[in-house]
This record gives sequence, C-alpha cells and structure tokens, in this order.
Amino acid sequence: MITLLSAILALVLGFIFYGKFIERFFGADDSIETPALRMEDGVDYIPMKPWRMYTIQFLNIAGLGPIFGAILGAMYGPMAYFWIVLGNIFMGATHDYFSGMLSLRNNGASLPELVGKYLGNGFRQSLRVFTLLLLIMVGVAFVNGPADLLTSYTGIDFKIWLYIIFTYYLVATLLPINQIIGKIYPFFGAALIIMALAIAGYMLIHGLGGNFHLNELSFNEFKNLHHNPERNLLYPMMFIVISCGAISGFHSTQSPMMARCMTKESQGRYVFYGAMITEGIVAIIWATAAMNYFNDVDGLNETIAAGKNPAWIVKDICQTWFGKLGAAITIIGVIAAPITTGDTAFRRARLIIADALKIKQASIQKRLWVSIPLFAVGFVLTQIEFSTIWKFLGLFNQFLSVIMLWTGAMYLAKEGKKHWFLSSPAAFMTAICFTYLLLAPNKNGGLAIDATLGYIIGAAIALGALGLFLYSITKEKQDKKDS
Repeated sequence: MITLLSAILALVLGFIFYGKFIERFFGADDSIETPALRMEDGVDYIPMKPWRMYTIQFLNIAGLGPIFGAILGAMYGPMAYFWIVLGNIFMGATHDYFSGMLSLRNNGASLPELVGKYLGNGFRQSLRVFTLLLLIMVGVAFVNGPADLLTSYTGIDFKIWLYIIFTYYLVATLLPINQIIGKIYPFFGAALIIMALAIAGYMLIHGLGGNFHLNELSFNEFKNLHHNPERNLLYPMMFIVISCGAISGFHSTQSPMMARCMTKESQGRYVFYGAMITEGIVAIIWATAAMNYFNDVDGLNETIAAGKNPAWIVKDICQTWFGKLGAAITIIGVIAAPITTGDTAFRRARLIIADALKIKQASIQKRLWVSIPLFAVGFVLTQIEFSTIWKFLGLFNQFLSVIMLWTGAMYLAKEGKKHWFLSSPAAFMTAICFTYLLLAPNKNGGLAIDATLGYIIGAAIALGALGLFLYSITKEKQDKKDS
C-alpha cells in the first residue's frame, strides 16, 4: 500500500514541480497567438476547451498501453515502479510537452516537419516513412485486438467486426475533430481514468480491511524477477515493454492534434505534461494490480507462462472484483480504448501525408483522396499475423521517442538554452534501443548477440550520438561567428 501511494504521490509532485519548471524553461507565453486562433479551418484547427483537450490527449496516447504494457512490465518485478515514475517525470512527460509545444510554435506541424526543421531534411524524409509505418501498425494492431475480443463476446464473425471497425475509423478520420473526437472521446478518456481509480480503490479499501494483501517494495526485489530472465533481460527489455506510462514516441505523433486546438500556450502543461503523468498513474495502478492479484510476481509470471494474456488478466481482475460492472469496465478498457487510439493513429497518418504533400484538408474530397489509399494499406496489413505486427511496435515506438528527444535537444541548443534536460534522456534512450536491437531474441525483432558485447556496443552508439550532437551544435555556433 505504501509503495502504491508513494509512486502515485511522486508522479503528482512531478507534475506540480518539475512540470512547472519545464513550462518555465520552455518559455510558454500566453501573449503568442496560437494556430487554433490564427488558422481556424473548421476541421483540424478548432479552438477547444482545456478539459476536453486533456481527456482527448490522454485517451489518444493511452489506449491499452498503460494497461497491457504495465502488466507485462510487472513480470520483471517492482523495478517497474522506478522506470514508470522516474521515466515518466524526467523523460516521458517532458518528451510529450516538448513535442506538443514545438508543434504549437510551428503552426501545429507534424513530427516529421519538426524533425526536418531542427535535424535536417534527410531526417524529415526518412521519418515521414518511419512515422507512417508506426501509425499504420498502431491502427492495424488496434483493429485486430478489439475485433478479436468482440468476436469472443458476441460470437459474430471476426471479419465482420474488422469491417465495422475500419468503417468507423474512416468516418472518424474524415470528420472535423470537434465532432466524434471532440464530443465523445473526452468521456472515454474519463472512463479509462475511472476504471483505473476503481482498481486502485479496491486494492486500498480491501488492503486496509485486511482482505487483500499488497506486497511492498523491498531491497531484495531490486533485480529481474521475470520467469525467463535469460531471454528477458531487465536492461534493456523492461524499458521497451513499458513504454506508455514511462516514455512513448507514439505520443509525439498525437500531440500536434491538440496543438491545433489550444487557445493559450499555458494549456500545454496540463494537456501534454499532465496527460502523460495521468498515464503514468494508470500504469502504476495496473502494474500493482498485476503483481498482487496473483499473490506475487511469481504468480503473475506463472499465469502468463500458462498462456493467459494481458486481456484475460484485465477481464479476470475486473469481473472478480466488480462482478457484472466489471464486464462493462472491461469493454471500455480493452475494446473502446484501443479503438479510439487506433482511429486517431490513422487521423495523424492522414495529416502527416497532407503536410508532406501540402494538401489542404478543408475539403472532404481531399481528405478522402489521402485517406482511402491509407486505409487500403492498413487493411492489407490486417491479413498479416497479429503477433508479427505487434512485436515490432515496442522497438519502433521507442526509436521514435529517441528522435523526438534529439529534436527537442537541438531546439534548446539553437535557442541558447541548456540542452541536457533533453539530450541526456535522448542518449539514454538511444542506448536502450540499440542494446535491445542487439540483445533481444530473434523472435522479438533483435539480433541476439552476446550480452556483454551488446551492452558495450549500445553504450558506444549512445555516446557517439551524443558526441555527434555536441559537434553539430558547436559547428553551427562557429559558422554563425564566421558569417
């Protein structure tokens, strides 16, 4: 109980103090007219109330991430608490804030355009392809998962649910953001938060009553508790498994949507930094539930080793603790939430293509011109085995966070500000991603070389990236002096 409450308190304090520091450090200024006011088009640039933006942003970045990722991350043991809390405050929420605020300062620009501005055109072109692949894979993953669950609940054929969800995605992608997304999604976002709070409330109330035992963090658990530690190394694999809740590059693709709806720059701390802190709290709650529902981490590992997946665990916890109400909670948590994240992924893909080709999106015909080929590619990918799509998402996701962190660091350097608040996390995540790529078993998308060699090479690549970054900003300063 103390561990759970301490972790949540740390995240709240992180929002209050470090979030405020990052806001001041960035220089949020309400006297600057925002894109929503300067470029309102009735489709994507529409002023929106802060509470709606906060709940939409939370839902867009969350989906199943802070639930499924936290459950899988809990298999490594209580070390997951440290990564979620520290990663969220000093990396993830800061990453989300800068991705949103840089978009806000650049007319609501998509991530590839921001990267091109601060890291060069070569990065822009490659990132357009990389980001589109990630967004389409997210959309496809969040079609297949809900369709499979709906099939199990209703008995209706899987392909029928696939067609229904894809049709919904197309409609939601085409409509102005203040219609389906602006009106309905805030309530789904609130429901996802209420779902997590209900789980936390159950654990605390029954823990105080002596009917539920909550294991506390102890020094002898500062190690890898995964049932297969040889193939699931604490470093770097836990840092990839737990992305949503700690740091997730996917969030940087979503932030520009709300950047196009803000009326004041001061709203960014609540919408971007605050939504990520909320996601961290949700992840902490679900990690705690997973570690304790089966008595301990060993019980969780045994359950998953026996073939039970995170969706089954969520369903079992909710229905055991809340009965019929739990079934309704499950539908919101593991069906509605991923569907809403999937359609915003396709929406962002449409906007990235539109930005790259400079196609104005006020006309529905032009939106269709971009969307139909996009959905055709997505539908083809649904024919590929789900696990093949899913296993690459984690690595792609964290590589994207690396790119966004280096982009933010370069922005700070160009502005003459201390870049270490972003370049340090960027170097760390660079080491994580390349070490994972080197050490992960082949089935997880890695090369599976010797562990010690992988650690050395991963660290060397990170130091090399940092050195290249420092060289580039020094050279730019010198070029300015010479000119």
